Parts: sequence; structure tokens; C-alpha cells
Amino acid sequence: MTPPPTTATTGHGLDARRVNLEWAKLPLFDRKGWNRLPFGAFAESVNERAEPSEAAQEIYVGLEHIDPQDLHIRRWGKGSDVIGTKLRFLKRDLIFGRRRAYQRKLAVAEFDGICSAHAMVVRAKLDLVLPEFLPFLMMSDRFMKRAVEISVGSLSPTINWKTLKLEEFALPPLDQQRRVADVLQVTDKVMEASFAQYNALTVLKRAAFEQRTTVGKSKFPMRMLGDVATSQYGLSCPLMESGEYPILRMMNYDEELVAASDLKHADMPREVAADYTLEHGDILFNRTNSAELVGKVGIFQLDGRYLFASYLVRIKTDKSVLLPEFLNFYMNSDSGQKAIRAFATPGVSQTNISAGNLMKVRIPVPPLAEQTKVVVELSAIAAAKRTVMQHIDSQRTVLREMANAIFG
Repeated sequence: MTPPPTTATTGHGLDARRVNLEWAKLPLFDRKGWNRLPFGAFAESVNERAEPSEAAQEIYVGLEHIDPQDLHIRRWGKGSDVIGTKLRFLKRDLIFGRRRAYQRKLAVAEFDGICSAHAMVVRAKLDLVLPEFLPFLMMSDRFMKRAVEISVGSLSPTINWKTLKLEEFALPPLDQQRRVADVLQVTDKVMEASFAQYNALTVLKRAAFEQRTTVGKSKFPMRMLGDVATSQYGLSCPLMESGEYPILRMMNYDEELVAASDLKHADMPREVAADYTLEHGDILFNRTNSAELVGKVGIFQLDGRYLFASYLVRIKTDKSVLLPEFLNFYMNSDSGQKAIRAFATPGVSQTNISAGNLMKVRIPVPPLAEQTKVVVELSAIAAAKRTVMQHIDSQRTVLREMANAIFG
């Protein structure tokens, strides 16, 4: 005998719908009962406006706070940090980056707050779709590809709700939605466990550095960076999709390393390129960016010939006094970032830290033997962090492929 249905409760505090207690036995891929519906039939765009002046103490989520292909919000700001009208969201709403949808920025809100007006606040219509199911449908390639296709504008392609709400997607019955959501949430929870391990290593690394280099006030001599290193601005030239020289830009950072991803290229005389060719141990500093991203630092350890663009500053240390690896760890530490950002000059849309001011930053300069100990210890922790992040990337890929397999 089939058991009677029961009632589920949503995160919005409403009775959702009566669901089959046998939902865990339902097949994932049987689409016989799926109905093709316009997106606006089972989801709505919430357009409740909020002024930061009236929400100064509320959590603010900008698109810069959402990582591509990650359903969790891992950082945020406050309403007092921003200007201009924002959107209000509630716990379990979806924050979807409608501008530049190809970045695949989609996150589930785990708290109430306000978000960028360049996002779209999407809320499930409870009679047709489970809030636990909707984010997996939206993260699938089928949804994201269509979102990109219907975006309008050349410089900052943006999705209009009037267009998106008419796009049709296949939707399973509620019982099957619960089964799909349950399976995909298991993978998501495995990924969250890996993030917890990654965060623990981050805390360990931070504590290890601070303990090695400071006891209250610094236990080592403090010197201005310009006394032990030189700086050089990057080159300014037209960038192309292909060319003789790959150019590293302000987004080419990964785990305190310079990363060769999403490269642009340039052609130029070899004598010009020689002045901007990077060598192992060079430090690249991002001098101009948003207030949150300015000051990013990474050490160059790539093989091959790379040049660096104008928004970056190359730092070369006097290796007889200061190891570049030690400087990289310091500039990425809490103490280092605080010292660097003290010289930040805010602009209308971007914040700048000049090379001249960067050279005024005071840094601890332990004896080389002590620097070596710090570098060995922190390099081991950093390597462990990179390994865990590789696992997270793999788990993220598995989750996406599972969603694609289910949604076709």
C-alpha cells in the first residue's frame, strides 16, 4: 500500500506541498512525467529595491563575492561599503549574475541581505518547484548556455527577465525533484567538506607565518621594501587573442602564484619584450583593481617566456637580503595586506596603489636562515592547499556533469 503523502516546509516558512514518502526510490532519469514550462511559470524575479543608506548594517553580496560554478557565498561586504540602489534577497533565494552570464555566477543565499543590481534575485514558486532543486537546474549547461544566448549588449551582455521568463525548461514532478536534489546535494556536501579542510589549512598557514615573524611587535628588523627590492611597471600595448608573446594581466593569480590562464598576447620588437620578460622569483603586484582585489600578489614560477601588463608591478628582491618567496608570503599575509592597503588611493570605480608608495611599505627582514625556515614550512602548507583545491575543482566538475546528465 502506498503511504499517505506528508507536508514539507520551505526556508521561507511556508507549507510547500505534499510529497511522496517514497521519493527516495524514484528514478533520476525517467523523464516520462516531466513537463516543459516557461521559466517564469515556476520561478520569479524578485525586484525589491534597497538603498544602502537604509541598509548600512546589512550583508551585501556583489558579483565579486560569488565564485563561478559555486553555489555557496563564501565572502561578503556591508551595505555601508557600497553606493547606489541594490536588490533585497531572502534566505534560500538564488542570486544569479545576469550581467556576463558566461561567468556562471549563481549562489544560494544562506541569509537575508542585499545584492548588486547587476544580479537577478530568483525565487522558486513553491507549487511547481522545490527551492532545493532549482539551483541545480540553473547551474546546468542547458540553462547557462541559453542564458548566454539571450543576453543583450556587446561590452557587458546582460539578461533581461522579460526574455528569460519565456525560455522553456523541462521540469520533473515534485517527488522526482526531491530525489534529484537529494542526490546532487550529497556531492555538494562532499565539496563543502573539502572547503572546510582548505579553510583549516588557510588558518594554519596564517598562524604559522604570524608566529614565525611577530611576537606582539615585530621581532625582526623592519625595512622599507624599496631598500631591499626594485619595482617596474608593466607594459602598455594592444592585446590580441594570439601573438608572439603571452601577456599576464591582473586576473592571472591562483593561490599566491602567477597563473597562465585566459591569456592575451602581443607582438613587439624583441628588445622591447626583453625589458618585460619575467624570471623565476619575480613578484607581480596588482596595483589597480576594485577595492577588494587591488593588492593581489603572486610569485612567478612558470616555465616559458611571459611578459606582464601595465596594471601590474614587477618586484625584484635583493636575494642576498630578502628571499622572493618570503616576500610573497609576507605580502599575502594579513599583516602584509594591511600594510599595503594603507597606501591605497580610492578612485571612482577602481583603487590604485602606486609603485612608489608600494616601495614605502615596511616589511620584516629576518636573517636568511630564518627566512628559509619560514619558506619551507609555509610552502608545504601552500602545496597542501593547492592539492585540496584540485580536489574541489574535480568535485565541482562532477557536480556539474551530474546536473548535465540529469537535465539532458
